[in-house]
Amino acid sequence: MDHVNHNWTQSFILAGFTTTGTLQPLAFLGTLCIYLLSLAGNILIIVLVQLDSGLFTPMYFFISVLSFVEVWYVSTTVPTLLHTLLHGCSPISSAVCFIQLYVFHSLGMTECYLLGVMALDRYLAICFPLHYHALMSRQVQLRLAGATWVAGFSAALVPATLTATLPFCLKEVAHYFCDLAPLMRLACVDTSWHTRAHGAVIGVATGCNFVLILGLYGGILNAVLKLPSAASRAKAFSTCSSHMTVVALFYASAFTVYVGSPGSRSEGTDKLIALVYALVTPFLNPIIYSLRNKEVKEALRRVIDRIRIILREPQ
Repeated sequence: MDHVNHNWTQSFILAGFTTTGTLQPLAFLGTLCIYLLSLAGNILIIVLVQLDSGLFTPMYFFISVLSFVEVWYVSTTVPTLLHTLLHGCSPISSAVCFIQLYVFHSLGMTECYLLGVMALDRYLAICFPLHYHALMSRQVQLRLAGATWVAGFSAALVPATLTATLPFCLKEVAHYFCDLAPLMRLACVDTSWHTRAHGAVIGVATGCNFVLILGLYGGILNAVLKLPSAASRAKAFSTCSSHMTVVALFYASAFTVYVGSPGSRSEGTDKLIALVYALVTPFLNPIIYSLRNKEVKEALRRVIDRIRIILREPQ
C-alpha cells in the first residue's frame, strides 16, 4: 500500500516570493543589481590578486579563493530567484533540483572550511611571524585550498543523497531554490531520522570548524595582547577584522537556518533568512575585504595605472 501512496515526482514547482504590482519589478531589479555587483566585486578581487604583486601573499590568495567560491555560490541560487520573481511559480525537474541542492551545500561547506583555513593563516602570521612564510608556502596554500573543496563536496553528499532518495507526495517547494527544509516538508514519510542525520553532518562541519576558529582567535588575541606597543596591537587586529566580520556573517546565518528542526520556523522566515546567506553575504564580502582595506585600494590604483599606460602606448 505504501507504494500506492508514495509519488516519486519527476519535477517540482518553486513557489518563490509572492510579489505583485509595482513591487515585483522593483524586487527583480534590486535582486539583479545586487547579483551583478556581487559578481563584479568578487571577480575584481580575483583579478587584482592575480595581477598585482603587492597582493601575492597567503592571506590574499585565500581571499581570492573565497571570492571564487562566492561567485559560484551566488550563481547557484540567484538566477532561480530572478526567474521566480519574473514569472512567479516556476517548474524545475527533480534532477536539476537535487543538483542545485548538492552544489549549494557543497559550496557552503567549502566556504565553512575555507574560513577555518583563513583563521589558521592569520594565527601563523601573528603567532609565528619568523616562520610564517616557510609554514605557509605556496604548495601548502594550494593543498589547503584544495582540501577545503574536497571536504566540502564530500560532506554535502550525505544530506543531498538522503534527501534525493525520499519519496515525495507534494510538488510545490515553498522556496525560491531547492533547500533541505522545504524539500523535506514535501516527503510522504517521517523525516525525523533524516533531520537528525542532516543536523549531525552539517553540525559537525560547521560546529567543529567554528570551535577551531574560536581557538585560533583565542591564540591570536593572547599573542596580540603581549605586543609592546598600541600601534603594533592595532595593526595586528586590523589584519583580522575583515575575516572576523565575514565569519560572524556566515555563522550567524548558518546557525539560524540549520540549527533546529525544519518545521520550527515559518516558510516565509526561511526564505528571508536564505536571502541573507545566499545573496547578501556574497555581496558584502568583497566590500568588507576591499573598501576597508588600504592594500586592495592601492592594488586597484596600480592596476588601473598600468592599464592606462598600455592604452596610451602607440600601436
